[in-house]
Amino acid sequence: MEFSWKRNLITLWIGVFFCGMAYTISIPFLPIFLHTELGIDKGLEAWSGITFGITFLASALIAPYWGSLADKYGRKPMLIRSGFSLSVLYFATFFVHDPYLFLGVRILQGLLAGFVPASIALVATNTPEKEVGYALGVMSTASAAGSVIGPLVGGFVSHWVGNRESFLVSGCVVLVAAFIGLFGAKETNFNRSAVRSGVIDDLKSAAHNRPFMMILGVTMLVATSVMIVEPLLTIYVLQMGGSQGSASLTSGIIFSAVGIATVIAAPRWGKLGQKITYSKTLFIGLLGGGIGNLLQLGTHHLLAFGILRFSYGLFFAAVYPALNALIVKFTDSSFRGRAFSLNQSATQLGTMSGPIIGGFLGGWIGIPLVFAVNGLALICVAFFFKYRGPKVATVAASPE
Repeated sequence: MEFSWKRNLITLWIGVFFCGMAYTISIPFLPIFLHTELGIDKGLEAWSGITFGITFLASALIAPYWGSLADKYGRKPMLIRSGFSLSVLYFATFFVHDPYLFLGVRILQGLLAGFVPASIALVATNTPEKEVGYALGVMSTASAAGSVIGPLVGGFVSHWVGNRESFLVSGCVVLVAAFIGLFGAKETNFNRSAVRSGVIDDLKSAAHNRPFMMILGVTMLVATSVMIVEPLLTIYVLQMGGSQGSASLTSGIIFSAVGIATVIAAPRWGKLGQKITYSKTLFIGLLGGGIGNLLQLGTHHLLAFGILRFSYGLFFAAVYPALNALIVKFTDSSFRGRAFSLNQSATQLGTMSGPIIGGFLGGWIGIPLVFAVNGLALICVAFFFKYRGPKVATVAASPE
């Protein structure tokens, strides 16, 4: 059968959708799991931040190694490896009753992660150049769509069955993603005879590509911004008057608001980026996201908070498609797998530091002021990239 990039895009979209859904079924509710299942009462904010962040630190450290393997052996083997490994670890979490053992499982999840970046890299390298922006915009909606359904499913499972059982559901869902990748994903025109590079050499090559390094910096700051508030949302819902019994369900609905907005807006941002440049859509997304965070500062009503999260998501949906498209523009195709793995490292470093910073800031200055810090940071990044970022999206010379 003749290779179809559209069929491949749809297949990988479905796989990433299930993977994103699996994550958001259980992980956003870690504060409640830590409190009700693992007995954490004192320092819940800090424990929440650490258990969020430790996974992403491990992933950031290992991602360049997986990227090197991806460029040598293919991106499809990497997403299959990650999918089945994560499924096993979700199932294992169900049996954990000690918080330190739980930290160990979270570290393993980070070391074996990589389904989503491998899928994005596979799409980026198996899609015609003129369609890459659109395809990456569509792919951005996959995790977002999963994050719409996941918190709702997780909220109902946590509310009616229990937080512990939500990890079993996550394991089943990510197992579906793994089988979709195994039987449905296709990778063409891949040169397996290429010499595998070392991680140090990859880092040196990337360091000589200034536009790419700037994109990595923005990626890390954006990921920090996203995750600085995520582990606090459930606690914030309780502070705004939500009952402890329905906190999981209410938080799940609010988590879903950003995902719904991303599903609606991301493909449109991808197409717009092809017309006005991805640098401009990135600026709009960062600026809108920053203003959206500032508007959430004084919110004390759950419905208004959910509406503001949705509005924030409509603008912020422009950010990740633009960053992924700029990576494609500024790196050579032979370096693409490593480029997206390095981007994953930057994302995971931000995703690791964000919850830790958010957890401690939330306990120190209060959760509302965390939104203010977050909004101002995004606005600063937006203007920095506008005036100091790469101006012309041309393909960089091979960094090898």
